[in-house]
Amino acid sequence: MIATGGTAIIAGGGIGGLAAALCLHHFGWNAQVLERADTLEEVGAGIQISPNGMRVFQALGIAARIEAAGFMPKAADMRDGRTGETIFRVELDTAATARWGAPYIHIHRADLLAILSETLAERMPDVVLTGTAVTGYGYDEDGAWAITDTGTNTSKTRGDIVIGADGIHSAVRAQMLGSSNARFTGHVAWRMTVPVERLGQNAPPPTATVWAGKGKHAVTYLLRGGKLANLVGVVEHSGWQNESWTAKGTREQALADFAGWHPVVTRLIEAADTHYRWAIFGRRPPPKWHDGRAVLLGDACHPMSPFMAQGAVMAIEDAYVLARQLAENTNSDTAFAGYARKRRNRVARVINTARDNARLFHRSHAIEQRSMRLATHAAPEAAARQLDWLYGHDVTKARKAL
Repeated sequence: MIATGGTAIIAGGGIGGLAAALCLHHFGWNAQVLERADTLEEVGAGIQISPNGMRVFQALGIAARIEAAGFMPKAADMRDGRTGETIFRVELDTAATARWGAPYIHIHRADLLAILSETLAERMPDVVLTGTAVTGYGYDEDGAWAITDTGTNTSKTRGDIVIGADGIHSAVRAQMLGSSNARFTGHVAWRMTVPVERLGQNAPPPTATVWAGKGKHAVTYLLRGGKLANLVGVVEHSGWQNESWTAKGTREQALADFAGWHPVVTRLIEAADTHYRWAIFGRRPPPKWHDGRAVLLGDACHPMSPFMAQGAVMAIEDAYVLARQLAENTNSDTAFAGYARKRRNRVARVINTARDNARLFHRSHAIEQRSMRLATHAAPEAAARQLDWLYGHDVTKARKAL
């Protein structure tokens, strides 16, 4: 049994871990966040927070800070990667709030982390401990603990439960489920950011834009009030070994991958100082999400490909649902079971839709693109309706299993 106001030990100080700490505080719990890195920093990259994620931030009282630090796109669209011709478009801006109850925001990962950590410091001072790697966990009838390694000594940090929010290489997941058996998806991704002032007339449009083409696609959008441009480019690749978020490629390699593409894409590649390159790996959905007093969240539980821009948002939704389940159930087994039941089908649907999007973005036939254009023009609301299940879902209100 866990009394109201229990303490969670959270492995991982990324977006999922910090969001979990804030959600737990929202429901009257305490938290201790243990982060391997010495500082809470993110390599430069953008992130998209769709309305379903912003609903959680509204409930936590920090949505306005996130909006102020980010950029609100006018629309989400798909364009031909070479010609720039629009294939379809979904209006966002104020239309997103009108339809789905919250805005769609682009924000730099470092800016989002800063807001989350600063808010935590205001509400629960000294809950984040950096330079502390979680290597495992344990539990008994009285509580749970994270096994930690600071580089100089090994110890235990005790609480009522342990939450594994420690990413795709999660030590908590490894102990709970064994080898992850990651599978290369056949996609290699580029990411980079560039100040807009460097790009001149080839700055990206103020939209979340997918540039689609044969065997590859790119996504561009703006950050920091429109002052910074972000690009993610995904290319089909026959083989890859390195699963790293911080590996680097060269400007020449990136330009070769997108040779002949629209100037918005190629100019951004040319102007970038650093070109990060990583392989996209897939993992099967886990057979279980919890073990005793330990539970998984976000990428540690259900890593997903980026083709729906929902990886971070699913972790944010996880955090709220888990925190509420813990507040409503004094038994951790009951709380964890309810959390997994409410999240499993929704997360699986996002993973499957992202897989389908990978094929959609890499279509090459003009006939297929023409069909999509005609369908969009004939029923302009159709594309938006197809997103209602995702963007319109509000975990801060929904109480039934999906």
